[in-house]
Amino acid sequence: MTTPLRLGIAGLGTVGAEVVRILARSPDMIGARAGRPLQVVAVSARSRDKDRGVDLSPYDWEDDPVALARRTDIDVFVELMGGSDGPAKAATEAALERGAHIVTANKAMLAHHGQALAEAAEAKSAVLRFEAAVAGGIPVVKALTEGLAGNEITRVMGVMNGTCNYILTRMETAGLPYETVFQEANALGYLEADPSLDVGGIDAGHKLSLLASIAFGTRVAFDQMQLEGIERISIEDIRQAADMGYRIKLLGVAQRTADGLEQRMMPCLVPASSPLGQLEGGTNMVVLEGDAVGQIVLRGAGAGAGPTASAVLSDLIDVAREFRLPVFGQAAQTLADAPPSQSATPAPYYLRMSLQDKPGALASVAAALGNAGVSINRMRQYSHDDNAAPVLIVTHACARSDLDAALQALPDTGVVEGDPVALRIEEI
Repeated sequence: MTTPLRLGIAGLGTVGAEVVRILARSPDMIGARAGRPLQVVAVSARSRDKDRGVDLSPYDWEDDPVALARRTDIDVFVELMGGSDGPAKAATEAALERGAHIVTANKAMLAHHGQALAEAAEAKSAVLRFEAAVAGGIPVVKALTEGLAGNEITRVMGVMNGTCNYILTRMETAGLPYETVFQEANALGYLEADPSLDVGGIDAGHKLSLLASIAFGTRVAFDQMQLEGIERISIEDIRQAADMGYRIKLLGVAQRTADGLEQRMMPCLVPASSPLGQLEGGTNMVVLEGDAVGQIVLRGAGAGAGPTASAVLSDLIDVAREFRLPVFGQAAQTLADAPPSQSATPAPYYLRMSLQDKPGALASVAAALGNAGVSINRMRQYSHDDNAAPVLIVTHACARSDLDAALQALPDTGVVEGDPVALRIEEI
């Protein structure tokens, strides 16, 4: 009889419970594809008594995930707890110490500790797989590490947080302000316990840092990510972008430059007619560009029980097949340190600011921009009832360093109230 692959699952939230459910529902299909049965031996979660809609009685229960990880009757420790540190990291390290394989959906843990965990896994000849950590059900990790392994990747780009895409889409279609849609998303359970992980771009930044490591052969460098969330996007920004033929997306971009590795996760304007511009609701999209293959577009559900469990099972089946691959596509010790870099590629920018309604205000702003080498393509001033005049400016293509210099100079004009909103316009 074929020896089963024995699993210990830590974390029985929506994803963990769905993995157990699918394994119980389709054991013959999964076993046939894996070449051996996948057998859940033991599970662990915070509460033993919670009703998860799945029968857990056939499995041993461990209150402590570290104890689960140390069980010698477990071949694969499936970490679905989440969190960059704490029990998730401790249990993963405990499993690796004895050479167990790891399958995880934990992008935060890998973004902060991926290099050390990869080295520990490879030293023990253990597999560490994390397809479920990036873009839910989209097989983008597999695409980079396997399907596109013969390419020099030139750029990785995408919308990788469904909550942010839902908020921006809802603002546009319903004409609602950010604060209203934020509360709506929170009431629907779309937001993390710490909402800044979603709307602050941190969750999506974790994912991009993992893809950048695979794509460019570098150590995971989340701490070098340029991060900006969607909190300051207004309904006026959404409307003005639409008038110009654009939509606003929280867009991640990673690419090599002459100086190092550029990684940025921030709101951008993209053409409404582009694949990214047409992305609706909670859907994710990742765009991969390689020297041989050209451009590949992957689109699908970026979160949710089913899509994420699908990715977990894909990794488990690969482990059962005894498929071995370095964690980030090449040996962890060969991954290079890449200095952080800002893109030198000029691009137009959308600027929104409030100016004091007095003579010479617009001229002062134009002079500050011009002195920094930023020229104005078009400008619009809105009607207003108070002393602050809303002004919209679209620049000609300029370097981000020049724009930053201009933004730093604007407070010295004495006419700008608050901090301007600056969004890159990506012609994709």
